[in-house]
Parts: sequence; C-alpha cells; structure tokens
Amino acid sequence: MTIPAPHAFPVSAVILAGGRATRMGGDDKGWVPLAGQPLILHVLARLQPQVDEVLINANRSEARYRTLAPVIADELADFQGPLAGMLAGLQAARHDWVLFVPCDGPALPLDLMVRFRAALSAQPDAELVVAHDGSHLQPVVALLHRSLQGSLREALAQGERKIASWFGRHQMAVVRIDEPDAFLNLNSPRELAEYEARLSADAAKDGGESA
Repeated sequence: MTIPAPHAFPVSAVILAGGRATRMGGDDKGWVPLAGQPLILHVLARLQPQVDEVLINANRSEARYRTLAPVIADELADFQGPLAGMLAGLQAARHDWVLFVPCDGPALPLDLMVRFRAALSAQPDAELVVAHDGSHLQPVVALLHRSLQGSLREALAQGERKIASWFGRHQMAVVRIDEPDAFLNLNSPRELAEYEARLSADAAKDGGESA
C-alpha cells in the first residue's frame, strides 16, 4: 500500500503516559521531576515545535495532564501496554500521520520529524517509521499512519502486546539515530538520580568554560 506523504504533511503527536510505572515505585512517570520540571514538560518542550497537534495518552492523573494537552485513555482496561495507547492515539488524532513518544524521554531529538519525513520520502510505501539506536529498534518512538488502526485493533484482540511484532506485519521505514541520550528511558529512581547528576555536572562544566 502506498500512502501519500508530501514533504510538509501535518502530524499529530501522542505522548504515551498510560503505563503502570512499576519500576518507578508506581509513581506517575510523567510527573516525576527532573531538574526542577516534570518529565512530561521536558518532552512537551521538545515535541510541540515539531508537530501540529499534541495529545497525551493517560489512564490516571487525567485532570492534571489535561492542563497541558487533550487527554485520551486506553479503550482496553488494566494497562494493556503501549499498543493500547497507540490505538487510542490513532483513533483520536486529527491528522493522518501520528507520532508516538514516551513520557519519560527528556532528550528526544529536536529534529525527529525532519528525519522521519525524510525516511518517508525515501520509502513512500512505508506505513510506519520507527527509530533505531544502532543496536535495537526503539518502538515507542514511531510515526504511524491512521489507516493502521484496524490492523492494530485486530492484533490487540488476538492478544498481541509486543510492538515490534505488530510493526513487523507492515511496511516499515527505520531511522538510525545515534545521539547517546535520544532514547533515554528513566525507569527507576536510581536512573533518574544518575541522569540528573550528569545534567548538573554538564551544566557546571559549561558554566565554567564560559566564565
């Protein structure tokens, strides 16, 4: 299937904040602070300039998230994973192409959509674009066409919960992104503290060099 993808096509974005965050002690990951700001605000700051619409997929703290952007909940109960959030996003998005990113990715590339658009121009039969860090796919950083929602609904009904397995059923373009922190996922208080310490050290170093 060839899906038209003109160079400047509009894009909706969905921040996936619908998980249980069990490794973060059950805290709502989007509101965990990093360098004085909730993680969700770091993601929004990087994402909003790149897209035409932002939605947040959340299954709790909905009122709080709604102060930032429209909120969509999973259709499926009991935290069925990122694929359930992707289905909710594909159904609610205003535009045909929908970018998905995690709520705990504070260093997403500022030119992510530039790279994804280029991938679609090079592979016009692609139904989705997914990031790759050089070793592994990063399936929660992906651009999907809304026409995939029927396939995704069927896959979920069949019990599929692995994003890469479902992606493999479709025409997929892969974008290599080598920045070391681009796909940083802060899954525990220890990882959060280590990254915050590194940010502080980098800021102090930059300040010292500019003095």
